[in-house]
Amino acid sequence: HIAEICGVEDSGSTRAIVMELVEGEDLAARIAKGPIPVDEALPLARQIAEALEAAHEIGVIHRDLKPANIKLRPDGTIKVLDFGLAKAVNPDSSSGPDPMQSPTLTAHATGIGMILGTAAYMAPEQARGRVVDRRADVWAFGCVLFEMLAGRRTFASDDVTDTLTAVLRDP
Repeated sequence: HIAEICGVEDSGSTRAIVMELVEGEDLAARIAKGPIPVDEALPLARQIAEALEAAHEIGVIHRDLKPANIKLRPDGTIKVLDFGLAKAVNPDSSSGPDPMQSPTLTAHATGIGMILGTAAYMAPEQARGRVVDRRADVWAFGCVLFEMLAGRRTFASDDVTDTLTAVLRDP
């Protein structure tokens, strides 16, 4: 249930990932029509969970799971897209995490300490710019599932700072 990567292209200093074209609407568009009934939501949620499990088994953390990054194909199958913020980790690593290698930090164009992801779906440790692991994707999955069933975001605000504050402080 993960979109296929067909290739990686380099053009000067720009790198692009070529992915399969997935027909259908994204989950955000479906949710915008209203809450998804439980009997429809559970098979979709299962497919999302299977995609995350497959990624995690090979040591990839998505870090930006949200309804806009999930496509619902006309045949009812799900494809998880946009691994642009994904982080490869050693799934068998027993050593402690190195904060400088945190998936929520970048040392390139945006500078160390920049938080990456979408505020309403960030786990608290991700919102704080700390080291994250597969549990951050599980958190985001919970936020997506809530949104599917309720028809509204778990943590919503007009302002990114207020959204991050809600993630960090609200039940």
